Amino acid sequence: MIGSTGSMGPRRALDGFAGDEDGRAFDPKTVRRLLPFLRPFRGRMLAAVAMTVGTTGFSLLAPYLLKIAIDRDIGGGNLPGLAQTCMLLIAAYGGLFLCDMGSRYQLSWVGQRVLASLRDRLFVHLQMLHLGYHDRHTVGVTVSRVINDVGVINDLMSQGLVTLVGDSLLLAGTIVIMLSLDASLALLCFTVIPIMLLATRLFALRAKSAFRKTRKSVASVVGDLAEDISGMRVIQAFAREPQSRERFDRLNQDNRNANIRAVSLSFTFLPSVDFLGVVATAIVLLAGGIHVAHHAVTLGIVVAFLSYVGQFFQPIRELSQIYNTAQSAMAGGEQILALLDTEPQLKDPEDGRTIGPVRGEIEFVHVGFSYQKTVEILHDVSIRFPAGSTTALVGPTGAGKSSIANLIARFYDPDTGAVLVDGIDIRTITAESYRSQIAVVPQDPFLFAGTVLDNLRFGLPTAPVKEVEEACRKINADSFIRRLPAGYQTLVQEGSANLSIGQRQLICIARAIIGNPRIIIFDEATANIDTTTEMIIQHALEVLLAGRTALVIAHRLSTVRTADRILVVNSGTIVQEGTHGELLARDGLYRNLYYTQFLNPTQPPPKS
Repeated sequence: MIGSTGSMGPRRALDGFAGDEDGRAFDPKTVRRLLPFLRPFRGRMLAAVAMTVGTTGFSLLAPYLLKIAIDRDIGGGNLPGLAQTCMLLIAAYGGLFLCDMGSRYQLSWVGQRVLASLRDRLFVHLQMLHLGYHDRHTVGVTVSRVINDVGVINDLMSQGLVTLVGDSLLLAGTIVIMLSLDASLALLCFTVIPIMLLATRLFALRAKSAFRKTRKSVASVVGDLAEDISGMRVIQAFAREPQSRERFDRLNQDNRNANIRAVSLSFTFLPSVDFLGVVATAIVLLAGGIHVAHHAVTLGIVVAFLSYVGQFFQPIRELSQIYNTAQSAMAGGEQILALLDTEPQLKDPEDGRTIGPVRGEIEFVHVGFSYQKTVEILHDVSIRFPAGSTTALVGPTGAGKSSIANLIARFYDPDTGAVLVDGIDIRTITAESYRSQIAVVPQDPFLFAGTVLDNLRFGLPTAPVKEVEEACRKINADSFIRRLPAGYQTLVQEGSANLSIGQRQLICIARAIIGNPRIIIFDEATANIDTTTEMIIQHALEVLLAGRTALVIAHRLSTVRTADRILVVNSGTIVQEGTHGELLARDGLYRNLYYTQFLNPTQPPPKS
């Protein structure tokens, strides 16, 4: 158990989620698949693009107005014209402010809705996936996909693409205007472009794998953290805190190093761009000053050029940041799409029909089943559970008892054969209409955040309070619930820390009964309850289970003696069948198990 808690989770999950570290820096296919999440907001996105174009236009206009103010108005002594130009300059910057503010607002509005939409889609998809998927993937890693990876995708989809358009327009417009003002001065300024392209290429080659490593490493950290928090009781019980800290510290350092490597590339690239900007500015000052001295250009053109040089390098800096975002988004997008591409193994058939109230007769017809295709759990099992009867499944650990229950609840489908309810293959009906008539009481009681009453009515939210209280009285849960600080309105703390395991189980049993199911599965439901409470519940269940089909899985054979029939499971097959008295009267596995529990384990059971 400690080995499982200590090492399985993050590595197990990341085996299925690891990205291709040698993949493309920007994958158009990934972007195309993610664009539909923006489609419902295309009006807002178009508005943001329009405002971004406006921002670009005003940004290009302002330096040109400076040229006019210097060359025409100041140089010509035209004070009214200067005042007018100054007013236009103020208006240009005002338009720049309004367009920039409007664009940012629209992008923020769209971004939050895309974020929520994508997370909703993932949540719905996760609910559709069968339990086997969740058994194989650590909760923390899945949470990292829904929270962290979706976040970086949203940064690219909602803001990065529009910024890319705006910066590209600004860059192109700046080049055109600089060439139109003075081609020779512009070409001198552009001599730094080859060096910049080389720096960008080197940055891209190193960055494309660095950002994938950051997505992988953060998933490891979140996965290990979630697993250790869930297993804290076991960690403390075995005094494994130092080993857990050492492992988490290693994963945390790997994440830190991956992020440092990724951002250090940006910290190297951005100063390089700034340095080239300074070089370009120096070229303009030197060459422009010489041209002004020789009356080849006006002073206003040089001043405008200096402003345009700054604008020329600003979008390059921003585009490099978009590149960083794109790297993270591509890495996260690959993981998100891999999750969305995971096909649910349990699907309602296209012509699937809903099923009305069932009688509850269940039949296994030559069922074979395995969780992993290489290891068969159930072998050609054919059994029938009569409607309204209580059937107990007993046998050693790993015999296949819970697998039978999982197939009845249709958490899994059989590999071969069929599971029938009232003679109908459950694969031909909708899961919701079938499962709404089933209740499962697990061995490990799980309660949700909310009040005790909320948990009791989880399966039937419209259940009247009086009926809830009556169900709790029947299983002796009402008395302890009323002693809680707020009675039925008591809030369940995280991990149900304010309730004992026995109390949680009683609430789970009451929750199952309140839904008025036709089929009830008790999977070691009384394993964590004291003997006195167990006796009370056993008596109550005899009344509550009347008329319902019940499957009781138990290791404690004292809980199954009153069952209508007992099935003994071993190595994936039914090896014995009968009542408690019949099975006890003949040699076999049941008799051995019974006497091992209730007599001296060192003495062999008496011969019949």
